[in-house]
Amino acid sequence: MTGSGGLSSAQVQASRQQHGCNRLSESNENKLLSRFLSGFSDPIIRILLIALCINLLFMLRGAPWFETAGIAAAVFLATFISALSEYGSDAAFRRMQTEAANVTCRVRRDGGRIVVIPADDVVCGDLILLQAGESIPADGVLREGQVDVNQSALTGESHDLHKTLDAELLRGSVVTSGEGIMEATAVGSKTVYGSMAQQLQEDTRESPLHVRLDALASTISKLGIAAAVLVAASDLFLCLIVQGGMRQHAVFILQHVLHAITLAVTVLVVAVPEGLPMMITVVLSSNMLRMMHDHVLVRRLTGIETAGSMNILFTDKTGTLTSGQMTAETVFSGDGTRFDGMQSLRRHASALFGQIYADCRYNTGATLSVSGIAGGNATDRALLRAIASFDTGRAEPACQRIPFDSSRKYAAVRLPQRAQTLVRGAPELLLPRCSHYLTPDGLVRPFCSHALSRIIHEQSAAGGRLLAMAVTDQAVSETHLPHGMTLTALLVLHDPLRRETPQAIHQLAQAGIRTVMLTGDHPDTARAIAQRCGILSDAHPLIIDSRQLHAWSERELIQNLPKLAVVARALPTDKVRLIQASQTAGLVTGMTGDGVNDAPALKLADIGFAMGSGTAVAKEAGDIVITDDNPASIAHAVLYGRTIFKSIRKFLVFQLTMNLCAVGVSIAGPLIGIDTPVTVMQMLWINLIMDTLAGLAFSGEPPLQEYMREPPKCREEPVLNRYMKSQLIWTGSYTIVLCIIFLRAAPLRRFFSYAADPIRFLTAFFTLFIFCGIFNAFNARTHRLHILAHIRRDPLFLSIMTAVSLVQLGLIYYGGALFRTTPLPLYQLCAAAGLALTVIPADLLRKLWLRAAGRERNF
Repeated sequence: MTGSGGLSSAQVQASRQQHGCNRLSESNENKLLSRFLSGFSDPIIRILLIALCINLLFMLRGAPWFETAGIAAAVFLATFISALSEYGSDAAFRRMQTEAANVTCRVRRDGGRIVVIPADDVVCGDLILLQAGESIPADGVLREGQVDVNQSALTGESHDLHKTLDAELLRGSVVTSGEGIMEATAVGSKTVYGSMAQQLQEDTRESPLHVRLDALASTISKLGIAAAVLVAASDLFLCLIVQGGMRQHAVFILQHVLHAITLAVTVLVVAVPEGLPMMITVVLSSNMLRMMHDHVLVRRLTGIETAGSMNILFTDKTGTLTSGQMTAETVFSGDGTRFDGMQSLRRHASALFGQIYADCRYNTGATLSVSGIAGGNATDRALLRAIASFDTGRAEPACQRIPFDSSRKYAAVRLPQRAQTLVRGAPELLLPRCSHYLTPDGLVRPFCSHALSRIIHEQSAAGGRLLAMAVTDQAVSETHLPHGMTLTALLVLHDPLRRETPQAIHQLAQAGIRTVMLTGDHPDTARAIAQRCGILSDAHPLIIDSRQLHAWSERELIQNLPKLAVVARALPTDKVRLIQASQTAGLVTGMTGDGVNDAPALKLADIGFAMGSGTAVAKEAGDIVITDDNPASIAHAVLYGRTIFKSIRKFLVFQLTMNLCAVGVSIAGPLIGIDTPVTVMQMLWINLIMDTLAGLAFSGEPPLQEYMREPPKCREEPVLNRYMKSQLIWTGSYTIVLCIIFLRAAPLRRFFSYAADPIRFLTAFFTLFIFCGIFNAFNARTHRLHILAHIRRDPLFLSIMTAVSLVQLGLIYYGGALFRTTPLPLYQLCAAAGLALTVIPADLLRKLWLRAAGRERNF
């Protein structure tokens, strides 16, 4: 053991050099650069990088630089904004962690001087002074005194542990009673707490959104390549076969081959949705800020969408489903008389109240002061809280206090003034040792324990935890509990459900998300709580304990998983096993937790919800931090996740329709005698600027409660579903046909003065194309017949669509040679916009046909 005077300054430096400091190592993923570089693994970004490389090669041959610069800008902005958003979220997270880490401790150093230092400055060999309410800052052994510690954050054990000399103490535990001095034997990442934090650096499986985007990228790349080959082939066929180019010299043929290749690359770039990565980043980032107002702190952006895809949620009980604060209000006397609340007991049974008051006030490790209740275990604090308002400030002297220990299941205290010993403990232990009971009016009567058996069963089944109180004049020790005691009363303790819990569980069930409760409680108590909050149902009736879970094979666990509602007496290892089984079964799995022992499960789960009041390691492992520990906030996260995925799908319908039209016009243009219906600068406006603005517009879509009545999406469900494909094909085909008719029809050519001013005609076509996209955005944002449904809840959409329209008008009248435009007379401008407006009734016909066929399907 370190000398009783503690370490000297020189010894502190030597220990720090040899064993390291007590600060936990920070993950590299917190760094902005590493987050930025990881963004290039996005599948759509990879396609854009390939397109960028191809464009760079052609730019060296004199091709326009605008498209290349546009792609580079899209790649950079999408990855940088995503990295910045997550880094900003981590900054908020780190501020929260810093506040939680501002823990100090008292150590003995330099010849016995007591100094207060930050917990991070503790080194191996330090002598740390401990008392009730303090957190243990390092691993070590107890060298002086005795303490009770709560290490549920590490081990999941809800009861306090009594520690004597040379007992091991773990970082992250809390001293609930007693005083002592411990010697630090391990610090930082070498502690149990720190080693569990280190384990969290392992990679987890890809998010559902990443899986879906990977499949989408593969589909888009195949379609883009097919379109590029088709365009190149049609261009070569037109030039070399139809126009007789094969009879020209080799240089002429080579020039046209290069032209066809350039056109194919252009079409390939057009087919790729450059705006998608930016849109996903924007929609995730903007909703991340909105979610903070609902007490949901998002640490990883993809975690938002994953929450919307969740199928099953494993959740702790204490502090999540329940308030985490026990109450002791219901009292039964030995004859079964019930009193609801200490006030009622005091009014109607003052003698009985006096005895109960004494037990709650003196038979406890908690202390009552002007600043509140501190120390003791949860039961001590609950009992002291129950009688705190009746405290007179005059305390009776007590001696020979026996603290509660889970192995003996009772606590006792001797009150010399009364010549009595007050005993409190488990009913099954105390009741058989009682021969008399105290009546409500203070008389002593013979007692039969069978009289209270029905009450005990009923209260346990209702989720209550029962404590028996007794009094005796005989000697009580840590190894001896006498018979012939007098029963004072039975107290029922409850950890009440949060007011929002039943509604939140109902919302999750409506959304097709099954909640499984994991608790250390007895199965009967767990059953009662599960029934009250709606977890237990006919469809999910199975309640098991940890022993039964261990007896199952992996196959049996997966088979029984659909019926599982509660796991009682759950151990930390059970959580990891349940998550692995759920993922093997193909489910998107969620997990809530607050302790270090929960961290591996939080990290392994597809979406980890860490509680705001939990440990630093748990919050580091989680994807989302629920800052108010409220299950209703989890339901909010699910709603936002589903809204985000719908917003992504809406934007995809809009952008892919635009891209399909651009590809179709690029293919058809040369065949009808117009080589470049849309110029490079116009395409840059369409593909980058307009798509980015549209991404912003769709990012503000309101979260609708109707989304919580839909089943969750499968992990492998394609981004493009049947409904979206029908809209893409129908609206895209209609717009392509409309554009070809516009370019080819003689009446329209005359109306827009094609013969006199071809630039005016092409300006009108540019106007038609852009306004088709604007009106298609209204089609894409809702599956309803009423395209303005809920538009008031999304003012950003109207603002951005208005802004796009105004910019387009500016390009028409002031774009000049750069955008190949010329001012249009008002009647021609209105005519072009009117033709574009027909995409709305065209899509309305599709919606009506789907409804008539019973095939309507929302996003």
